[in-house]
Amino acid sequence: MSSVDLAILFPAFLAGLLVLATHVPLGQLVLDRGIVFIDLAIAQVAGLGVVAADAMGWEPQGWSVQISAVSAALLSAIFLLWSERRFAAVQEAVIGVVFVVAASAEIIVLGFNPHGAEHLKDLLVGQPRQLLPVAALYAVVLAALLSFDLRLRRGLFYGLFAVTITASVQLVGVFLVFASLIVPALAASTVGRWRLACGYAVGLTGYMLGLFASAVWDVPTGATIVCALALTASLIAVLTPAAIALDHRHNWIRGPRD
Repeated sequence: MSSVDLAILFPAFLAGLLVLATHVPLGQLVLDRGIVFIDLAIAQVAGLGVVAADAMGWEPQGWSVQISAVSAALLSAIFLLWSERRFAAVQEAVIGVVFVVAASAEIIVLGFNPHGAEHLKDLLVGQPRQLLPVAALYAVVLAALLSFDLRLRRGLFYGLFAVTITASVQLVGVFLVFASLIVPALAASTVGRWRLACGYAVGLTGYMLGLFASAVWDVPTGATIVCALALTASLIAVLTPAAIALDHRHNWIRGPRD
C-alpha cells in the first residue's frame, strides 16, 4: 500500500476510532431502550438544520451552520423525550414520523436552494475533518457515560445523543453512524458481561476490514465499512452460540467444584 493510500486512510481510521469510542456504548443504550432508529431521525433533523442554514446564505463551514444543526437536533431530542414520556408505547412510530417529516422538509427547502444538495451529500457520506474538536466533544460524552447511568437520566441521554450524532454524521455520514451504533450492539447482545468489549471488538474489526477492502478494491469507504461491520457481526452471531455451548459442555464435564 503506497504512502498516498496511508495518508488518505489514516484520518478515516482516526475518525472511525473516535466514532466507535462513543457509539458502541450509546448503541447498547439505544438497543436497550428499543429506539433503534432514533439516530436516523435526529441525523435527518440535523441535516435539515444544515440545509436551512445554507438556504439563508450562511457560510457552509462556519460555526453558524454548526449551531443551526445542533439546535435542530436538540429540539428534536426535546420533542422525542416529551413523546417518550407521553406515548412510550408508540415511541418508535413517533421517531419514524420525525424522520420522514424532516426528510420531506429538506426536499422542500432544497427546492428553493439547489446548491444545498452538496452539503446534504456530505451528511450522507461524511467528511473526516476537524478531528480535534470532535475528540474533545466525545471526551465529554465518554465522561458522562462513565459518570452517570443514562438509562435513568433520560433527559441527559437525549441531549448527549443529539449532540453526538450531529457531530458524527458530519464526520462519517448517516449510514456509517447508524451501523456503528446498532451493528456492534446487536452482535454483542448475547455475550453477557463481555458485552461492551465484544462491541468494541466488532466495531474495530469491521472498520479495519472495511478500510483495507476500500483501499485494495478502490470502492467507497463508508459503504465498505458498513458491509464489513455487518459481515463481522454475522460471524459473531454464528460463533457465539457455539462458543457458549462448548463452554457449558466443558463445565458439565468438569462437574461441580468442591
